[in-house]
Amino acid sequence: MSLVSTNWVEKNINSIKIIDCSWHMPNVKRDGYKEYLEEHIENAIFFDLDKNSDQVTDLPHMLTSSNEWEKIVSKMGIVKDDKIVIYDNSDVLSSCRCWYNFIYFGHNDKLVHVLNGGLKKWKSENKPTTNIISKVNTTKYTAAERKNLVKNKTQINENINNDNFKVIDARSKERFEGKVREPRKGLRSGSIPKSMCIPFGNLINDDKTFKNKNEILNIFKNTLGEEITTNIVFSCGSGVTASVLALAYSLINNKYMPTIYDGSWAEYGKIKI
Repeated sequence: MSLVSTNWVEKNINSIKIIDCSWHMPNVKRDGYKEYLEEHIENAIFFDLDKNSDQVTDLPHMLTSSNEWEKIVSKMGIVKDDKIVIYDNSDVLSSCRCWYNFIYFGHNDKLVHVLNGGLKKWKSENKPTTNIISKVNTTKYTAAERKNLVKNKTQINENINNDNFKVIDARSKERFEGKVREPRKGLRSGSIPKSMCIPFGNLINDDKTFKNKNEILNIFKNTLGEEITTNIVFSCGSGVTASVLALAYSLINNKYMPTIYDGSWAEYGKIKI
């Protein structure tokens, strides 16, 4: 039940914690927090994907420390047994990265959900929004890292020879195949050796909802073959859309726990000076 519907959220709005994790690529010139201040779903708490990541690395959106995560989530007024619904108003479905972060830091994966279709679908159905910021009472949240759900560059390189897991890249085919320049400066074009590509947009409908399970299953089978294994690691440009693929894969394999190469191409594709 990684995904929940707009109707489900509307019905259960008083018994869930709602998070707005709208984040936009720099080139689109949009500000997720500014948009949140203008309108959001009632009681939604804003999650800043940039500020709530590791601040001592030059890589974008890297997982922060366990101690920092506890501070972040405590300020959001969330406790361990809260049922959480995350949404966004972004072309890159940034809510999925927040979903992954909560699972990585030990929140019960059965309690962490993404609103299917996000704010776009919510508004298209004329469901209410507000600009009122709800008061949050600070809690004392405790994290429990699941370190097996993240891979680093060393593990990715070792896997090229060992083939212990499959790496699937969520970027566009053109970027994956090195036919276009990377949007971030200082990165070469191309992809991780022996990795495969499923552009995240292939799994999403025009209304920002996920495609149905059969469609998703067929897309993965076309890349992986018939075997739907749990040994899958997702990558992308900076770890955001990799999480979209991870959520989609969890819909067709309920034993799968989202596993991300956190540095993604922002790290692997760095041009050495």
